[in-house]
Amino acid sequence: MNFTHPFHDEDGDTLREECGIFGAINSTDAAAATALGLHALQHRGQEAVGITSFDGETFFSRRGQGHVAENFSTQEAIDELPGGMAAGHVRYSTTGGAGLRNVQPLYAELASGGFAVAHNGNISNAQALRKDLVGRGSIFQSTSDTEVIIHLVATSRYPTVADRLIDALRLVEGAYALIVMTPEGMIACRDPLGIRPLVMGKMGDAVVFASESVAFDVVGAELIREVEPGEMIQVDFSGEIKPIRPFGDHKPRPCIFEHVYFSRPDSTFAGHSVYEARKSIGAELAKESPCDVDLVIPVPDSGVPAAIGYAQASGLPFELGIIRSHYVGRTFIQPSDTARHASVKRKHNANRGLVEGKKIVLIDDSIVRGTTSLRIVEMMREAGASEVHFRVASPPTAHSCFYGVDTPERSKLLAARMELEPMREFIQADSLAFISIDGLYRAVGAKGRDKACPQFCDACFTGDYPTTLTDLDMGEHEPAQLPFTDHKAA
Repeated sequence: MNFTHPFHDEDGDTLREECGIFGAINSTDAAAATALGLHALQHRGQEAVGITSFDGETFFSRRGQGHVAENFSTQEAIDELPGGMAAGHVRYSTTGGAGLRNVQPLYAELASGGFAVAHNGNISNAQALRKDLVGRGSIFQSTSDTEVIIHLVATSRYPTVADRLIDALRLVEGAYALIVMTPEGMIACRDPLGIRPLVMGKMGDAVVFASESVAFDVVGAELIREVEPGEMIQVDFSGEIKPIRPFGDHKPRPCIFEHVYFSRPDSTFAGHSVYEARKSIGAELAKESPCDVDLVIPVPDSGVPAAIGYAQASGLPFELGIIRSHYVGRTFIQPSDTARHASVKRKHNANRGLVEGKKIVLIDDSIVRGTTSLRIVEMMREAGASEVHFRVASPPTAHSCFYGVDTPERSKLLAARMELEPMREFIQADSLAFISIDGLYRAVGAKGRDKACPQFCDACFTGDYPTTLTDLDMGEHEPAQLPFTDHKAA
């Protein structure tokens, strides 16, 4: 099940998690398990996919644009990736652009042997580090921030690969969940604040890592635990698991938007069922912002759990007032505003017989630019709804994310430009309300937001960034695209 927001494809009117990663070591079918795990993580990245494997002597890699099924659905594709260790990556593109050269895992031959890395997150001082590395003679082959990690490892003077990786990551700021492959085994690592998710499991004799627990359900693995913030776990080919904490102790700040939107609802995150958390968010929203309406209607698919919670808490009927078509591709060209508007009808249609003459409240996970919300409200009014109210299962998104989430620049965020009433007028709803930041925290199991030391990263709502943002402060921009053409490798 793809739990992305299909309304948002044409104009980027959503927050998108940038990557999903999966790795397996000591598996008889490492590449096949990795492809299956990535398929379960497809919602975290739909533009490109790559898998790298190791057979004890040689690293093998296959990458391609598009979905996992388009690149790894045949036995021939899996046979190109032999060995008992493999790691894979699905991605959208922000840092570095969409060229095939940026599709991960990235691989390099270091003095110590092969080194492959799959990275979910974003390094917020990547350009400052890159400038320094280039000045010292490093030659970059991609425009991805992840390649900075490879060069830092390559130039470290520590004796072991693990120590070199630790040395490299001590220079890095921002968010990262990493799966690294070396000739000695696999290393999984999460940034000291745990902003991006990473979990560990067992599948027979194999150890597996993934961005979300749902990947383990699909491959038949048992969830063991989360990789702790700031933890590095080394697994060798004898099966020994060695966890270490090289970065000291920090108060974790996992991304709260995993609860709201990014993770699949059948995953767990920070010890809680994502589905139950979203229902709780809807229930809290109903308490904070009740609505005198006839029906509660979710914006498919991402608004469904919150709408169920809202309906249950308010005692109102939950109905599918918007019907989604599951047979519409993502990459349909939209040459005009008229065609973009028509695309809503291609992907979703108002259930006219249900909503006509009714007062309804729409439940969605977020409002980003606002154009999507406007189109949805217009569609419901055209279907005859007498009143259209709008409730949002997250606080206003008023700040850009610099930790691996694709957000528009702040000037294009509706909540950064407008107060609540102008926002309501913009989307043409009869009323508009967002869950409060404290309400969101209560819904995910906290007593409220600790202002002195927030329990989550909520910078997209509050502007309270948990790390320094060197590149932003220095006015650095992404590197220019390299002047050569990529060719599809898979």
